[in-house]
Amino acid sequence: MLESMNTGKAARVVLGLFFPVFLAAQNSPVSFPSLRPDPLGAEFAGRGKSGDYSWEDLAETALWASAFAADSQDSLNYLRILRLAAAELTAEFHRDNGKMSPQDRGDYILSYMHRKFLRSYSAMQTRLDTLLSGGRYNCVSSAVLYLILAQSQGFEVRGVAARDHAFASFHWGDESWDVETTNPYGFDPGSRREFHDQFGKATGFAYIPARNYRDRTGISPLELVSLIIHNRIAEAESRGRYADAVSLALNRAVLLEGRKDPALSNFFTDPRQDLNDRILNYGASLLNSGREEEGLAWAAYAEHTYTGAETDKRWREYISALISNRVTKFCRAGHFDQARAFLTETESPQDDGLRRRLEILVTDAELTTLANAVKQDGEAAALLRRIDAAESAGILSSSRVRELRDHVNRWRLANFHNRFAAAFNKRDYPLARQILEEALGEFPGSRQLLNDQNTLERVAGRRE
Repeated sequence: MLESMNTGKAARVVLGLFFPVFLAAQNSPVSFPSLRPDPLGAEFAGRGKSGDYSWEDLAETALWASAFAADSQDSLNYLRILRLAAAELTAEFHRDNGKMSPQDRGDYILSYMHRKFLRSYSAMQTRLDTLLSGGRYNCVSSAVLYLILAQSQGFEVRGVAARDHAFASFHWGDESWDVETTNPYGFDPGSRREFHDQFGKATGFAYIPARNYRDRTGISPLELVSLIIHNRIAEAESRGRYADAVSLALNRAVLLEGRKDPALSNFFTDPRQDLNDRILNYGASLLNSGREEEGLAWAAYAEHTYTGAETDKRWREYISALISNRVTKFCRAGHFDQARAFLTETESPQDDGLRRRLEILVTDAELTTLANAVKQDGEAAALLRRIDAAESAGILSSSRVRELRDHVNRWRLANFHNRFAAAFNKRDYPLARQILEEALGEFPGSRQLLNDQNTLERVAGRRE
């Protein structure tokens, strides 16, 4: 008795092209982060450009940057706290009757801050409201507080950004002194042993002396305040809150709109590029969680609302990745007509090369699926015609066509053998011979079929 060949166990042909795809389920649509900034950002930016930008304006701006709720009751309470602190400093200097030099007063303001407000250093605690409520601070929040209090006493104070750190610079006439606000001995720190004993241990930073100009950049009060938002962006993204990071970056960009760019650093990044990065990162979070349709909707919304994103080359690559992943998902689910409809209907920046590769992917995936599922002669014949048509149209390469065709023909050979074996085992030798003649007409060199022929002649010849 001849054994039949199990065509279902034949090696499966694999897809010829591959695009990376994330297999998370599609979630229900979500609300996107708004790309319309808080109007207060533009208002504070306008105040900053004017010549009468007061210390109270700076305080309001810093509280807004900390919580984006400048008119809330909490912000008003914090503003009252700052006014009381300014009044206390004014009263102290009034009692002094001018005995303290400007330098001494700048030093006094720093020590007052540490006695009154600053309790514990926290590297990521950049918000002014949190500093005032609980005493936790970092280099940015403490430098902003120093600027507010020093300006309330009529002094000129500026911000300084280093590679990964911020501090203040106190000016009087032709002289200036650095103020490392995280340390109570940080006024003119180069001359203070107490400062050097404590500063590095508390913050992990090294003091950047004035001679190292390449490592430090002077920034305006508004730019220093914008670092509150910059740190909040970093914290939000570290926690996966990409939507929050978009809103933060948008308001930082508006706050610094039209400024003259200083030298940029890792710590003081370009606000427009920052915003582009955050918009892209939010989109990437949708892509990485398998939410391609939401990602494409986000792309359309972002391009319609904000013109900066679409000029970034990475934005085009992002949209192309969304489209590629979506098409790949359709193919893996066997929804080839949906994949073609999606490609036709989706407006995208995809170039002709990408569209062509995706069309090839869909055709290849469909033919591969059909090749792995052949069960009837008619299916095999129809599939071979489609494979030939794909080759003629230039959709599939000759090597890929040969691979698919060989897979189908292996099924056909197995099917011929199984039909022959069934007739042979029933001793219907005329039918078995007829099947072999048809099979050898198409596959004359097949070793399996030639062995079947020898078996038939040996057995049937003895009986005839």
